[in-house]
Amino acid sequence: MSGLAAGAGTDAASLDLALAPVPAEQVVDGSPRAGSVELGEIGGIEIGVWEHTPGVSTDVEADEVFVVLSGAATVSFDDPALPDLELRPGSVARLTAGMRTTWTIRETLRKIYLAP
Repeated sequence: MSGLAAGAGTDAASLDLALAPVPAEQVVDGSPRAGSVELGEIGGIEIGVWEHTPGVSTDVEADEVFVVLSGAATVSFDDPALPDLELRPGSVARLTAGMRTTWTIRETLRKIYLAP
């Protein structure tokens, strides 16, 4: 799916995503795979679905708000002032550009994200 037309809908929980190995330099443990699909854009905000299989990987974040659809994970921050985020279905979180994170995915995590 390359986009979602106005007035259309999709099942984000079962949408088929092409997963690829997480780049080796980001993998801390396991053999995680990740992938996403953009559903569209509204007012300069990209809306999409992202998935990450079990494993541990690092990232440098972009600005985004997301809602977890399925799975279980912990996001830890390099900044010791920030508490870990425990993610499960229904969790809503906000990340800002430049945050350095470690994602520990216990059950395949799927989220809907909004990012400028």
